Amino acid sequence: MVALTSLSHGAGCACKIGPGDLHALLGDLPRSSDPALLVGSETADDAGVYLIGDGLAIVQTVDFFTPIVDDPFDFGRIAAANAVSDVYAMGARPVTALNLVAFSLEQLGTDTLREILRGGAAIAAEAGFAIVGGHSIDDPEPKYGMAVTGVVHPERVVRNSTACAGDRLFLTKPLGAGAVSTAAKRGSADSPLIALATDVMTTLNARASEAALATGTSAMTDVTGFGLLGHLRELSLASGVSARVEAAEVPVMEGVLELLASGDGESGGNRRNREYAARFTTFADTVSEPLRSLVCDPMTSGGLLIAVTPERAGEMERALKEVASETASIGSLEEGEAGAISVG
Repeated sequence: MVALTSLSHGAGCACKIGPGDLHALLGDLPRSSDPALLVGSETADDAGVYLIGDGLAIVQTVDFFTPIVDDPFDFGRIAAANAVSDVYAMGARPVTALNLVAFSLEQLGTDTLREILRGGAAIAAEAGFAIVGGHSIDDPEPKYGMAVTGVVHPERVVRNSTACAGDRLFLTKPLGAGAVSTAAKRGSADSPLIALATDVMTTLNARASEAALATGTSAMTDVTGFGLLGHLRELSLASGVSARVEAAEVPVMEGVLELLASGDGESGGNRRNREYAARFTTFADTVSEPLRSLVCDPMTSGGLLIAVTPERAGEMERALKEVASETASIGSLEEGEAGAISVG
């Protein structure tokens, strides 16, 4: 069997167009004036939200990427969990999805594609949404993902633009999936570490989202291909605040810092994220090089980044740890230049 990652120029969300280039492109596009569009692309939020009627809005998102693991079933699960994560980040419930497939049947065969789709279907069943169709093209570089539709009450939409100075920040999954996938392609990651990363990436953000909503979150996003700093930049810039990250508190998969220190876990996506973060981030001298790489790690199906008022921070931490044990309080939002981040 052909190793799927050997056909991938960039694993998982690390194959995304860099944040700097992408934001510049989006800034040139016309913006909709439709009053029913509650959330568009202006604040780089996780999904679009459109008002359908009294008490009902739909949430729409799409995500697909190249293989991040060699096992086709796991690749399908990871891609589906990643795609539906944006719905959870908006405080919504997923209801339907369309499969997106780019694949060479001649090169890889129907059995491999069947396993990828079966993995996506397993996540859909776990999350409780229906796969209602899809689209496929012939492509020598395999890609898989989903376009997902969710529903939410319009007054309960959670945005990335509503955080406030003083809010505490929580992250619900450890970082490092990008480093592990890169090292795996180079033969430098062992099976237990790959299994750990796969488990992290296939864990749905549903329960963490529910816990955050029940406690009362100021703002929320998920951490994927732009890394922790890239997605925190979007949240803090949209909210008009600056951010402070406590590097030592950021959760990390065991063994990842060693991969980053050796260079085996450094990907092109990580380098692009670091170059972008250099525009708005200051690091304390005490922050090591591996930690600087970690906070730029291009995650795939990462955790939720949740802002909450200081009065509710303790309650939020307890609620999140019940459903996501590696949740950590990683910093805070402050008065200051919008989108500026300090890491100490």
